Amino acid sequence: MSQIPPVSSNIPSDEIDLVELLEHLWKQKLLIALVTLIITVVAASYAFLSAPVYEAKTNLLPPRLADIAGYNLGRAEAGLPVFTVEKIYSIFTRNLRSENQRNSFFEQIYLPAQAAEDGSETKNQLREAFNKKLVVSNPDVKNNPDRFEVAAQSAVSSRAAEWANLYVERAASKTRQDMADTAATEISTRVKSIRSQVEVLRESAKKLREDRIARLSEALIVADKVGVQAPQVKASRTSSDGELEQFIDGNLMYMRGAKAIRAELAVLQSRTNDDPFMADLRELENQLNFLAKVSISPDGVAVFTLDSAAEVPETPIKPKKALILALGLVLGGMLGAFIALIRGMLVKRRKPIV
Repeated sequence: MSQIPPVSSNIPSDEIDLVELLEHLWKQKLLIALVTLIITVVAASYAFLSAPVYEAKTNLLPPRLADIAGYNLGRAEAGLPVFTVEKIYSIFTRNLRSENQRNSFFEQIYLPAQAAEDGSETKNQLREAFNKKLVVSNPDVKNNPDRFEVAAQSAVSSRAAEWANLYVERAASKTRQDMADTAATEISTRVKSIRSQVEVLRESAKKLREDRIARLSEALIVADKVGVQAPQVKASRTSSDGELEQFIDGNLMYMRGAKAIRAELAVLQSRTNDDPFMADLRELENQLNFLAKVSISPDGVAVFTLDSAAEVPETPIKPKKALILALGLVLGGMLGAFIALIRGMLVKRRKPIV
């Protein structure tokens, strides 16, 4: 019988020998250390040489009832709707988030500051940077939907705080102007309505006076024809209110006598102003006078509550030097080990097969 030849123990295997791998990396320790050092130095250069970015935040809440009391002085008495906290704060937050407000701040504040520092960037590039550096948000919309936050970033720490506070103040100023415009419009509308009522009352009084003159003129003709010069009926002698009404204003008016009728006619025809005889006129005039004294821009009012003002930050939010150095060290070590492995594989392939 033929014998089976023994299996050679020198057959190459694809399995990785961990000990051999570690030994190979140890032999390449200088290369790994050099690559790690280079990457770490690059990371350190970026961390320490790149411009720092500071961030300042201000937190806002709705105003208190006492803060908006000035807006409601006299409004109820003037027949105008009362302003609520929700109404005023909604106007403020709308201005806080409006594109018009952002564009105004960009054109008047941000753009001149950036142009003075570096004029190499285009306006579109500056606008994109501005939109990232100034953010209005509602950080906890689920649990606290009325709390808003304004965050501003800048390479200058004091400027970050200044911009955050200034942006809020500009939105508040716009809101106060909106409130004044709203109050002025409402008061103007109310004044026009009352003046229209006054005109109607005056026209009505004039027509009533003309009607009275017409009735008296006819009564005078009747009185002259029947020869009644003195009153024929006295109020104390009438049997009913209806009879007295007919004597004063109705068909029996001629019985007052021509002398009395002629005297009243002379007074009515010479009258140039019916205001003293209009019952509701003085009340309407009082309302006009009151509306003229209602302030549309009261002092001591606030359209929001400043929960926390933006303060000058002491440390930048980026670059995060410790994190960058740690990442540089780790990535440098990994890259060095990778290069060492590749170098070892290339050297191994170049060795002649015995």
